[in-house]
Amino acid sequence: MTDDKRTLRARMRSLRDEFAMTIGGVIEAPPALLARFAPGMIVSSYMPIGSEADPSAIAFAAAERGATIVLPHVTSRESQVRFHVWNPGEPLIEGPLGLQQPSTDGVEAEPDIILTPLLAFDAALNRLGQGAGHYDRVFERLPEAWRIGIAWSVQRVETLITDSWDVPLHGVVTEAAAYGEAAA
Repeated sequence: MTDDKRTLRARMRSLRDEFAMTIGGVIEAPPALLARFAPGMIVSSYMPIGSEADPSAIAFAAAERGATIVLPHVTSRESQVRFHVWNPGEPLIEGPLGLQQPSTDGVEAEPDIILTPLLAFDAALNRLGQGAGHYDRVFERLPEAWRIGIAWSVQRVETLITDSWDVPLHGVVTEAAAYGEAAA
């Protein structure tokens, strides 16, 4: 792969934007992921920004099975991600980077499963994010959490160049297929 990460990010954003305009919708939970959800579990979701794949159907399926839903909260590009409990329908506040996030008034909780946005992924389940490193730091902080990328099928690339701090995902779910442990 000859593209550097900045060029690849721009290319993948454009591809994702074009695809999302034609397909739309939300990503559904595959059976292997549904089987993971249990009462008392904490599942991190996110509110999609722009053309990011929408994980809301997966989050609702987790909540229906008794899981608690948390959403990320950040204060700046450099800040650590905190997760706050969120119930569907509760208001969200505008955060930096275009985020819709819960206020810090709610309960903070660390997730068991992290539904993760991304720009690109490969067969080895490496992930290319937006570049701020938020999820890389979350993965380092919560090594036992199950990491599931949520993406459109066009976001799969042959190979990603990784850095020493990159942590691969356990699985990826798209509108067309599930990969890794999310497919097992």
